[in-house]
Amino acid sequence: MDILGGCSDTGRIQVSITPEDPAVIQFTGGTTGIPKGAILTHKNIVTTIVQLSTWYLPRVKLSPPENRSTLIALPIYHVYGNLASNWALYNCALQILVPQFEINTVLEVINSVPEVTYFPAVPTMLSAIVNHPKAKEMEIGKKIGFVNCGAAPCPLELIEQVKDAGIYLTEGWAMSETSCVGTGNPIRGMKKAGSIGFPFIDTDIKLVDLDDGVKEVPQGEPGEMLIKGPQIMKGYWENPEETANQLRDGWLSTGDVAIMDKDGYLFIVDRKKDMIIAGGFNIYPREIDEILHQHPKVKMAISVGIPDKYRGETVKAYVVLREGEKASQEEIIAFCKNKLTAYKVPKIVEFRDSLPQSSVGKILRKTLRDEEMAKIEK
Repeated sequence: MDILGGCSDTGRIQVSITPEDPAVIQFTGGTTGIPKGAILTHKNIVTTIVQLSTWYLPRVKLSPPENRSTLIALPIYHVYGNLASNWALYNCALQILVPQFEINTVLEVINSVPEVTYFPAVPTMLSAIVNHPKAKEMEIGKKIGFVNCGAAPCPLELIEQVKDAGIYLTEGWAMSETSCVGTGNPIRGMKKAGSIGFPFIDTDIKLVDLDDGVKEVPQGEPGEMLIKGPQIMKGYWENPEETANQLRDGWLSTGDVAIMDKDGYLFIVDRKKDMIIAGGFNIYPREIDEILHQHPKVKMAISVGIPDKYRGETVKAYVVLREGEKASQEEIIAFCKNKLTAYKVPKIVEFRDSLPQSSVGKILRKTLRDEEMAKIEK
């Protein structure tokens, strides 16, 4: 602020900028590999703000500008936090910046303003809020206009908890490479639990065969999502080979496996790279994660494929229990057996006090898998 205040030259910098010029090198999360620098143009960034604002307009209109605010408990250097900040600028909303998500601080902030119009969150944040004893006495649902949950899949059990708390929730899907806008559930109209909705304005998505990456799969069958639109990155910084692998004729290969139902709603099955192949069967970890979260004693859980001499890979579950709860490996496995096909049931359960997370709260499956590989190498 001192630098800005002491500046006497207030004229506009005369720099020619075109829509296709690079604006940001946005590094990916690196949750499935080494981070890559996605080159986002000025057109990409402006497009996403208009897309997002138009999509959420019916909800935002409920808040007069003088009360409008967004709570940003995400790092601004992350594509999700950056989008939230730009959304606030475009929609004349007060930005409430929280350097680090700490539940008591966040609840105090929410209680100190007339309303948090827009709260971009991740599942771990929502879980901490709705399970906190203060949330009920605060009537948290009346303090938050709407929540967008992204960055990681939101378990169905958590979605129901959020709704029960009176919070208006919508889920979406995006990547750094799509400038953090891809699909979303409609603000008005039908919502489907567990769905990421359908493509945003001026965006196309198709599901293709997991092996050839070209042939479109029939409705209801899993395929890799390809996405095309004005928000797609220009390419990867100083990485022409990876750019050529991921971008073909304007279509970006996302690495996410999804199915599309008869109404056009998309459901993420899992990351292509996370798929477990055990005894010749394809197992999508997200399905197992959903079941684990249904256990009443489980606070947080994730499943990982680890090497197995007989099956090739087998399923291991990492579980964090709710405060004060106790459970055994046998109890968790028995619970899964009642809800999953036999070959999908975890064979090993490891209880932990916490799970590794990215800067925005996404549980890092790759870190856990790397830990297992390091044990084997020893």
